[in-house]
Amino acid sequence: MTDNRQFRARANVVYLSIVVFAVAIAVKLFTIQIVEGEKWRAKAETIATAWRIVQPDRGHIYSEDGRLLATSVPEYDVRMDMVPNGLTNELFLAEVDSLSICLANLFGDRTAAEYKHDLTDARYRKERYHLIKRRADHTQVQQLRNFPLFRLGRYKGGLVTEKRTVRVHPFGRLASRSVGHVLRDSSTLGLEGGYDGWLKGVTGRRLERRLTGGVWMPIDNGDGVDPVAGSDIHTTIDINLQDVADAALEKQLRIHGAQYGTVVVMEVETGYIKAISNLTRRSDSTYVEDLNYAVAQATEPGSTFKLASLMVGLEDGLIKPTDTVDTKMGRVRFYDRIMRDAHEDLYRKVTVQRAFELSLNTGISLAVHKAYQKEPKRFVEGLKRLGLNEPTGVLIPGEAIPTLRGPGEKGWSGVSLPWMSIGYETMLTPLQILTFYNAVANNGKAMQPQFVDHVSRNGKVIEFMKPKVMNPKICSQGTLDVVHAMLQAVVDSGTAKNLKAAHFSIAGKTGTAQIARNGSYKTSGLSYQASFVGYFPADAPKYSCIVVVNGPTQSGIYGNVVAGPVFKEIADKIYSNRLELQQETLLAEATGPRTPISMSGHTGDLRIALEGLHVPFRIEGEGEWSASQAGDSNVVLQPRGIPADAMDRVPNVLGMGLRDAIYILENRGLRVRIQGSGMVKRQSLQPGSRAFQGSTIVIELT
Repeated sequence: MTDNRQFRARANVVYLSIVVFAVAIAVKLFTIQIVEGEKWRAKAETIATAWRIVQPDRGHIYSEDGRLLATSVPEYDVRMDMVPNGLTNELFLAEVDSLSICLANLFGDRTAAEYKHDLTDARYRKERYHLIKRRADHTQVQQLRNFPLFRLGRYKGGLVTEKRTVRVHPFGRLASRSVGHVLRDSSTLGLEGGYDGWLKGVTGRRLERRLTGGVWMPIDNGDGVDPVAGSDIHTTIDINLQDVADAALEKQLRIHGAQYGTVVVMEVETGYIKAISNLTRRSDSTYVEDLNYAVAQATEPGSTFKLASLMVGLEDGLIKPTDTVDTKMGRVRFYDRIMRDAHEDLYRKVTVQRAFELSLNTGISLAVHKAYQKEPKRFVEGLKRLGLNEPTGVLIPGEAIPTLRGPGEKGWSGVSLPWMSIGYETMLTPLQILTFYNAVANNGKAMQPQFVDHVSRNGKVIEFMKPKVMNPKICSQGTLDVVHAMLQAVVDSGTAKNLKAAHFSIAGKTGTAQIARNGSYKTSGLSYQASFVGYFPADAPKYSCIVVVNGPTQSGIYGNVVAGPVFKEIADKIYSNRLELQQETLLAEATGPRTPISMSGHTGDLRIALEGLHVPFRIEGEGEWSASQAGDSNVVLQPRGIPADAMDRVPNVLGMGLRDAIYILENRGLRVRIQGSGMVKRQSLQPGSRAFQGSTIVIELT
């Protein structure tokens, strides 16, 4: 009995303890939910909600003729609130089948049955922010708003879309590395970085609630701040010329099996960059734009630096073009090193000018060494006066700093002077070299390279980027007159004879540099860098251009063969599309009576006009539209292919009158903007490219 009583007593104690514990819990729950309910609900609301940043739409980047080089495309995550206030079970069950069918048809990633199972299961779990689709585009979201349930709106149908923007380049790789990128961590490259202050806009904020799984759902309480979209920048890049430069560079890189290459085209008077391409070979032998060699890669320039060396000597009066140098058949010793020419045993005594035309290392280095061996510091100071020790300050992040050391600095030795004179022991980027040559072409005025013409907002210009002069005169006019003739002679009778053009003159300099490996030029398997830099037309320069090809492995290594053809192709393209460059040539060739120049246009109209004026003409082929060409004895009408069944292609209206051009273009659904008067000399959209309804095309007339 005693044991039973003890057992019951213990059981009663345990039972009583449980009862007391349960009562305590009930009291606590009552206190939390009823007495302190408002307090804890407010605290939970504070913890679960927060003001979060809303990123603005980034501004667009345009080419000079208004075509998009970079833009922000909206991208959405589509979600559904399964328990909005207005969504009853009856309504959900009545519409879920239709909604599932619509989703399956729109996205095509799952069947209607799978969508229904997913939605029903999420409804059962009462998910507040159920994911339906990631990365839906704007068109898909617009269609979603008309689907069953979703057409009822967010607070009854449950549709929630979370927008973000993705940066895209409509022209693919064309100038993509210079246009730049916005990385995942919001850091920027290229023009995206240099002009980020204009492009990025102003962030907004909105109240969001944190749901299970770390997902944030926007709460519309009316207190948020909308973001302000960024401004647009309008570049100086000519997209048609950019296409030519890119294709020409890739062709040469493939022919010579090169590692990488770059080409930059600059407008002489303004410093505006009209085209820039940087291509790198990948392991699969394709070429991509991944590094901006023109801006960020400083290398030893080689023979293109010889111009600067001679200009210093000419300015100081210590070197003359007519001075004679003995090249010792292309082998000259400077202290413990031997300077060699690319082609030995061909020349001995030559003038400084001829040494420059033939790019003889020995001739240039001998002239400079003789003039400055006792005052090497004076030579280096002369190079600095030309601006070769300073970066250009171009608004693209990452420009390399030039290396131009002098006597007393680390690395200077007895052979530094002769080797520096031919482009070694100094480091410059292709853009820095081009800026120097452009200054020579611009009668001594050094212009800062510039990629952007103006900034606009909502279609209105808010800031112009005027051409910036870095140095109004880098040297005397006498020196410029001498080097202009020397640079033209390089193409006329020197190392770049293969670039000589029939209708316009080119001035420039070839370069072939050995690339050091591990600080040595004696390592087996040397790599080379071929380059050509110059300007045209030589007698009245309008454009300058540099081409650099690194690591050619086949079909030649020299600048005239590897880099020169890219320059020539670009120059020919510009000349053929710029009527203003052809006027003087046409006048010079007009030595006798010729038939009048007429506009291209409708074949029937041209025929009536020529017959009425008694002008002899000849029709070659049939077609509704004809291109007119003036000959010595008659006008030749050749069919201009503008097929009526190719409505999705931009027609060629070059050479036509305004009336015919507008008729053809507007029939393609294009909006026409007109500049000037007379004959169409340029059209902003490339003939044969895809024509989109409502696109704007600018036609320039002269």
